[in-house]
Amino acid sequence: MNARIALSSGILDEQSVVSNLSREGAGAVVTFVGRVRGESRGRTVEKLEYEAYQEMAELVLARIAREIREQFDIVDIAIHHRVGTLAVGEISVVIAVSAAHRPAAFDACRHAIDTLKRIAPIWKKEYAADGATWVDDRP
Repeated sequence: MNARIALSSGILDEQSVVSNLSREGAGAVVTFVGRVRGESRGRTVEKLEYEAYQEMAELVLARIAREIREQFDIVDIAIHHRVGTLAVGEISVVIAVSAAHRPAAFDACRHAIDTLKRIAPIWKKEYAADGATWVDDRP
């Protein structure tokens, strides 16, 4: 089993992340794709900026993947997160989980994004016409 972790400023490609998880025995692949939305908390968003403590964030993403493998009956997992400036509609995160059966894939994927949002040292700044705001939307 190989966890594929990426934190980069490049454009994320959902299809390539998913295609790398195809394995014999993987009857289900579930993905979560986070995109920059044009509205947040009643404001029109122009763009987002993600910053991360790169080395620590990569370790945290790897830890999340490792814990997912230990807690859920999955075949493989990939977690890719983008940093830098993103326009509305661009992909900020892709999480893909393959498993023999869909319940484990769905549960593991949801757990991965929820945990990432809670503990990863990745910060989001929203830009709107009335200014920029750092967002803490951790649960």
